[in-house]
Amino acid sequence: MITSQTFTTKMPLKVDPKESHDGLSSLFAAAVVSSSFRDMLLKDPEKALKQGYLGKSFGLSQADASLIVSLNAKSLADLAKQVVQTLG
Repeated sequence: MITSQTFTTKMPLKVDPKESHDGLSSLFAAAVVSSSFRDMLLKDPEKALKQGYLGKSFGLSQADASLIVSLNAKSLADLAKQVVQTLG
């Protein structure tokens, strides 16, 4: 059975659609190429963001980092979908 999840957060997210989200591109690139990083991102996003990938951080804005940490995704595709829906 397919169910839909609604994104809810306890903190308001103010996202400017004109804002650059380059850090998110780097984050998703790392998750695509590394299954261990992808698993960490899905299970413990705060740790994944803090640790970075291959010693480098992603340069996420505070809003983007808060968004990633607040989402609950079962797969990378689900995470990407939720991010796109939120950033609209």
